[in-house]
Amino acid sequence: MKNKMFNLLVSGIALLMIAGLTPLTAQASEPQATADSRIADARFRSMEIQGIDIAYREAGDPSNPALVLLHGFPTSSHMFRELIPQLADKYHVIAPDYPGFGASAMPAVDEFDYSFANFANVVNELLEKKSVDKYAMYVMDYGAPVGFRLFAKHPERVSGFIIQNGNAYDEGLEAFWDPIKAYWADSSAKNREQLRDALLTIDATKWQWTHGIPEDKLELVSPDNWHHDQYLLERPGNKDIQLAMFLSYGTNVTEYPVWQELFREHQPPALIVWGKGDYIFPASGAHPYERDLKSVEKHIIDTGHFALETHLDFISGKIDTFMKRTAG
Repeated sequence: MKNKMFNLLVSGIALLMIAGLTPLTAQASEPQATADSRIADARFRSMEIQGIDIAYREAGDPSNPALVLLHGFPTSSHMFRELIPQLADKYHVIAPDYPGFGASAMPAVDEFDYSFANFANVVNELLEKKSVDKYAMYVMDYGAPVGFRLFAKHPERVSGFIIQNGNAYDEGLEAFWDPIKAYWADSSAKNREQLRDALLTIDATKWQWTHGIPEDKLELVSPDNWHHDQYLLERPGNKDIQLAMFLSYGTNVTEYPVWQELFREHQPPALIVWGKGDYIFPASGAHPYERDLKSVEKHIIDTGHFALETHLDFISGKIDTFMKRTAG
């Protein structure tokens, strides 16, 4: 009986092989998705800008309205990993990593101009090389000064702003910023090392991802976030880059009046979605935009600094509605 069963099995395998199949492929399988059918999936690309590789995520049809996603500290385009597929079926989404962040190249501080002005230059060149000459911007944390500097360069290219915990007003720089302001005034080794110890450790990185989030929503925030970010911060030389950027942030504050005047002059529509529990950029920085912009939709939501972790669907829905209304 066993020999008969074995012979039947061998015969069956032989028939499958004659038919050009194997036992593993003989079963019905789902058709493989093509690149066109998965247009919402991000592609991980890079481009040489200023002699270094700049990484960026890109998804969607380039013929659709463009949306540029500008990340904050201490993360990268990784913060948009779940937002991108929710928007890319309707929009052309581009999310770059700044030099020294994410998958972009990380030259040493004495080999590259680590400044917000130059980060804006890098993003501007990337967009120009990709022939993206009209776009909305999602700006968060560091992404706000990068995005507003882009706006100052080419206000006619910006169809609107999605502003998520990103500052352009003195009112938004509260107690968190006191030691950083001291560093702007005196970039001594003592002040520098105090910031290194306070802001560039795993505990500080975890705090950024979790502080201000209601207790019942903390389980929505993956520990992968702070472990991913801290791994990149621990690369030799990267903390020196971050300290250079802390110092450069002071140059943004002097640009606030310029940006505010540009807001008043050009009146870009704005969607503000702001985590009210954010200690770094508190909600006091959200309200002043309404002084200068006439078309503002504002939502102060019960979450922290990285609002997408807890309110992804809410924010993506608001962005979709905003883009349909404003994208040219």
